[in-house]
Formats: sequence, C-alpha cells, structure tokens
Amino acid sequence: MSQPKSQLDMDLLSINTIRTLAIDAVQQANSGHPGAPMGLAPVVYSLWQNFLRYDPADPTWPNRDRFVLSAGHASMLLYATLHLAGVKEATKDGKILDSLAVSMDEIKRFRQIGSKTPGHPESHITTGVETTTGPLGQGAGNSVGMAIAGKWLGANYNKPGFDIFDFKVYAVCGDGDLMEGVASEAASLAGHLKLSNLCWVYDNNHVTLDGPADWSFNEDVMLRFLGYGWNVTRVADANDLRALARGYETFLKTTDRPTLIVVDSHIGYGSPNKQDSYEAHGEPLGEAEVKLVKKNYGWPEDAKFLVPDGVYDQFKNGVGKRGAEFHSAWSAKFAEYKKQFPQLAAQIDCMLAGKLPDGWDKNLPNFPADPKGMATRESSGKTLNALAANIPWMVGGSADLAKSNKTNLTFEGAGDFFPDAFHGRNVHFGVREHGMGAAVNGMALTKLRAFSATFFNFSDYMKPSMRLGALMEIPALYIFTHDSIGLGEDGPTHQPIEQLAGFRAMPNMLVFRPGDANEVVESYKVALQHTHGPSTLVLTRQAMPTFDRTKYGAVSGVAKGAYVLADAPGGKPDVILMASGSEVGLIMSAYEKLSAEGIKARVVSMPCWELFEKQDAAYKESVLPAGATARVSVEMQSVLGWDRYVGPKGKIIGMRSFGASAPIKDLLKKFGFEVGDVVAAAKEVLGR
Repeated sequence: MSQPKSQLDMDLLSINTIRTLAIDAVQQANSGHPGAPMGLAPVVYSLWQNFLRYDPADPTWPNRDRFVLSAGHASMLLYATLHLAGVKEATKDGKILDSLAVSMDEIKRFRQIGSKTPGHPESHITTGVETTTGPLGQGAGNSVGMAIAGKWLGANYNKPGFDIFDFKVYAVCGDGDLMEGVASEAASLAGHLKLSNLCWVYDNNHVTLDGPADWSFNEDVMLRFLGYGWNVTRVADANDLRALARGYETFLKTTDRPTLIVVDSHIGYGSPNKQDSYEAHGEPLGEAEVKLVKKNYGWPEDAKFLVPDGVYDQFKNGVGKRGAEFHSAWSAKFAEYKKQFPQLAAQIDCMLAGKLPDGWDKNLPNFPADPKGMATRESSGKTLNALAANIPWMVGGSADLAKSNKTNLTFEGAGDFFPDAFHGRNVHFGVREHGMGAAVNGMALTKLRAFSATFFNFSDYMKPSMRLGALMEIPALYIFTHDSIGLGEDGPTHQPIEQLAGFRAMPNMLVFRPGDANEVVESYKVALQHTHGPSTLVLTRQAMPTFDRTKYGAVSGVAKGAYVLADAPGGKPDVILMASGSEVGLIMSAYEKLSAEGIKARVVSMPCWELFEKQDAAYKESVLPAGATARVSVEMQSVLGWDRYVGPKGKIIGMRSFGASAPIKDLLKKFGFEVGDVVAAAKEVLGR
C-alpha cells in the first residue's frame, strides 16, 4: 500500500491498522471479541495520538496519564495500540528494556499459553496494561482509585511551580460495565469527591452479548451521571475525530468534577453486515467475513497482520513525540524539585520503588499480658495508626464503618480526604464495599499503601475486587472485623461462616486471623513487607486474652504462619490443639485444664495457613509432628480445610450451619465453643 498524503488519510490508515490487527488476531486464535476493537479504534486512537500524556519509551513514568480498558474483552484494541505506539517492555523492578511490550509475535499468539496477550488484559504480565480487567465494571472502579491517588499525590507533594503529580485517568467502558453495580458505586463516589482528573469514555454501541442492549438496558445514562455529579458530553459518531477531540478537550477544561463522554458507536463498524454485527461481539468473524470487512476498509483482502508504511511513524510522531517531551520536561522539573525538597523527593522515590521508609516499624505497640485483653480490632486500630504515622503514603478507609473497624487514622496531620481537600489520609468510601475494593486496588496500582475495611461478612461484596488484587500481585491491605459468630446479637446475616475458607482457597492471598493483640502487630509487619500480593486481616469484635510471651512461644512465629504457643513437658505432646483468632484463647484454657489432669497437650496458633504451607518439611514437622495423631482444631468458621491438619484421627470443632442471634455466651454454648467441649474432644481423640 502506498503512503497516503493527507493527515486525515493517515489517521484512517492507522485506525484501520488497529482494527485489522484485532480482526486477524481473533481470527487466528479462533477466539475473542473483534467487534468492540473495530468500533472503538477511532476513540482510542484519537485519545492516544492527541491527548494522552504517555511516553512509550518509559511506560513507568510516574506522571503518565493512565489508560484503563474496563471493557477488557476488547483486549486486542489495547494490545494493537501498545504495539503500534512502540511501548517498551519493563521488568518487574521497573527497568526499561529495548524490546516491545507487545511484539507482533505476541499479537499473533493472542490468547495462547504463555503469551503476553491473554484474553483479557493482565497488568502483571503485560507492560502498558495499567490494571487487570475483564470482570465488567472493575476497571471503572480501579480508575476511580487511580484518580483518588492522583489527587492525593498532588495535594501532598506538589509545590508552587512544581506540579509533580497532575496526571489524568481515562477509562473506556461499555454497556456491560455500566450495568454492573461496582461501576455504579465507583461513579457515585467519584462524583461526590469531584475527581476532575477522571474521564470515562462510554462506548454506547447498543449491543450486549445476548443481543441488542434494549433487551435488558434502556436507562438514560447521561441523566444518571448528571445525578452523580459528573460533567456529561456526547459524541454522536465514534468515527468523527473532530467531535472526539472536542469531547476530550471538554474533559481537560473541566476542573470541578469527573467527565463522562458518551460515544455512539457500532460494534464491528466497517462490516458490510452491520445489522447482524452483535454476533461478531463475542466470536471471530470467520474467513469470508474478514475478507469482506478488509475490502470495505480498502485493505488487501489476503494480507494478515499488516502494518502499512508510515503507521509506525505516525504513532512515533504523535504520542511518542508528545510523550517524550512531557516526560523530559517533568524529569527536569523533578530534578530541580529534588534539590529544593529533598525529603519529599526521597519519599516519592521510596514510594514508587514499592519500598517502606526507614523506621516504618518504629513505635509499634507492644501489648502487656492481660487475661481480659482486648478485641483484635482494637489492637489493629492502634497498630494501623502507628504504621500510617511512619509511612506517609499509607492511605485508606472504611465502607462507613471506620468507628467499628477502628480504622480511623487519628494521629496529628492524618486528616480526611474530602472533595476539594485531597490531602487527608482517611478516605470515606461510604456504603460501597465493592466500589471500595476496586478503588483500593487502583490506589495500590498507583503505589500508595492502600487499605480498605468493613465487616468480614461483607467481604462477599468485595470478593471480585480482592480476587483481582491477588491476580495482579498488588500489596493492597483488606481489613475485616466482626469475624465470627462471636459478634453475637446481630445474628447470622452478619456472622461470617464460610468466608474464611473461601479466602484461604484464593491463590496469592495471605489471610491473617491473629490470636491476640501482639499477633495483630506481627501480622501487620508481615503483611506490609509482602509486596507481591494482597493481605487480608480478619479481626474480632470481642475481647480476647493477651498471652504472656515470657511464658509462651515468641510472637515472631506469626511470620511462619503457625507456631507452638504452649507445649507439653519435654516437647512430647499426647494431643495437639490448634486454632486461629479468638479460639486460640479458648484452646489455651483447655490446655491448662488438660495439663492439670496430667494430659500432655500442645497449643498451636495458626494465624496464616498460606505462610505455614510455605515452610519446609522440617519446620512443619516441628510444629505438627507426624507421630502425634491425636489432634483437635477449633475455629468459629466453616470446618472446610482443617482436615489437612487434624488428619484422619483428629476432630474438628467448627461451624456446620449458619449462626444465630443471641448474646455471645449463649452462642458459644449452643455451637460447642466452650472449654469443656475442647477438653472432651481432646479426650475423645486420645481414646479416654
């Protein structure tokens, strides 16, 4: 193909290159969604080429604009753009390589094992993918967290003449995203917070996987977002580059609220069979249709994975040139900033490197032995405040339960993150657990040490976001209180039973259920040093004893997931009692009673199964010796999973039903969580 002369021709050629790369990749994989990339190619091209401040030569540049493809099924749209823009690959530690993030070979390996072009974008696999999307609405929620982080970073680190952080966040959403509740929660929060650095581009293509969108969705999206407090504008044709430019310019001029750009498009635009185009949304076009589409684009019908002359240069001279200029100017400004504000600059460098500052663990509480003790939510609140005072970029909040979760940051200067006052460390997420989870992931992706909090039972509302946090290997912190039937009168609607087993089943998630106040401190210390995955803390409402560490096992054992807290004389137990959380105190009481009766028992506290599973065989044997087959586990949760530790001869005391509404003492008696129940079980497994 000869190089076109006009700029408009060059734009169209570039757009059609994105489209045909997507078509060819989906066709070769015999799997995927060609329609959305075909319809959205002009929208994304216009943004990247003319508005996105992004340096393909360094996709980790801290002040880059963020581009989020919430409509993750359109992944080839992003992969083709990353390829044509020449985005470089970065290593896990941020080193920029000469190789492309998405090579042509990777485009040809779309949806194949081990490729950097999986079916939905994954941020830990592919450089240039800002967040892992696919479950609809999640990317939209992440973008709100990124925008929160951007506002917070600007408020805390920018100085007059030094706008170190002023990046924008763009998210492309479809009908499916806007139908999902998580996006509604996130949009409501963003409107309330007046996040003027946030722009959602809504692909209004009137199509869902089942068929026409009006089969299930006919609300006035523009009116809805006006109600959320957003600025709303419309582009009547996705192929109108001038109208798209006006839409993006409207966003850039809006300084008091987020912006929604509604773009009317056609799935599979350019297909001669547009009336049936929703069928192309979720499956390859087929060889015959591919040729018809290419003919319609003025494309060689038999050419595959073609990038015509001039297209690479077009991107290089557009987003590449602009991004390099923005990045260069920023680097010069940051170098001067380092001279004038060395302490703040050192904080920024430390934060961006994913490290903890010197002295991050100083002045952490050390709780004295106390038979009455305190709830682990209380010790958590004290620990969280001490850590956040030491880590300036530790930011987070609760879903309207900060006082119950004890997650209010109350040290001097902590402050609140409010509309038009973005410096504070306490984010008020409101009753939006799902949106909170997605937003906290976005904050973590922007390098804040972000945390969320709610009741453990409402982790059900957060689980999709938490699962993606684990998949992305990000160090988000999810804090939960009211962790069992021990919360009492609120009853089974609020009493988590199966949630703990569910999170223990999740790959790459550390789940801590600490057994006393000092185990809480150790759990936080381990969680904050764990940088390649999220951590979940599961905490009590009710008080529990603080153990005397001069008498019992060292709390440092938490780092190994499970450890011997109290032992039989000579370290040779007849029976092993094991538990997590509030039930550790219960088995300690049973241990003392058994010891008084001459029965040699060992108490094993198991705050984090995942860490225990990572220990070597010798350590596991030292805690749970194979020869000691008389074992009892106790946990006010589902019994699922405990059989691996108690073995075929052991006994599991746990929940096999939902809880009930009653005072805690009555619940413990009804469900068998009293000292006598544990002692009886120990004797039973010993055959006594």
